[in-house]
Amino acid sequence: MKLEAMAIAMPEVAEHPNRVPFEGVLTVVDEVSTRPPSGARGHRVVLTRWAAEEALPSLLGMAVDFAPKWDRHDARAKCGIITQADVVGKELRVRGYLFGRDFPDVVQQLADTAAGAMGMSYELADAHVADLRAEVWTLTKATFTGAAILLREKAAYQNTSFRLAEKHRSNSRLAQRVAAQTPHFYQHERERNGNRKHVCFSGRKH
Repeated sequence: MKLEAMAIAMPEVAEHPNRVPFEGVLTVVDEVSTRPPSGARGHRVVLTRWAAEEALPSLLGMAVDFAPKWDRHDARAKCGIITQADVVGKELRVRGYLFGRDFPDVVQQLADTAAGAMGMSYELADAHVADLRAEVWTLTKATFTGAAILLREKAAYQNTSFRLAEKHRSNSRLAQRVAAQTPHFYQHERERNGNRKHVCFSGRKH
């Protein structure tokens, strides 16, 4: 098993009200995506191990986002942050925090969702494709710009995952208590802008 890891050193703050830890599998490397990601012009893609490992520094500190129906990306609804990224075997694993006090509704929904139902999806910029004429696009270089939490069935890669830390899953009343303290949160529609210079897409199906 080969391991590549990188993390941001976060100071320990006991029972921080706005840090809800999570972990997940963002994508798999050296495997063809289950479905074409958005922006890939109908092509399924392969993110090479080398590209993923080289891009790990760009993933740290990037946000995770969500959409109300958990079926797409919304880069303006940022509800958490990635603090650790590892390539273990073929899995690109991530850890981080959701902003539980700011997004109590999100934490509540995720705590109540059946185990194994949620997945993740990457967001890339400046992706280099080995051969744009190929049926399957091979990504040889990319910059991570964020990630989304969504239903596994909606992700371009079927073998992704997302889960809250066990204590938050087993005690969803935490989110209810936070929600009572913070009764509002915001949702924004994503603005989509084309990028003609580089291929730029997110790891979800159309």
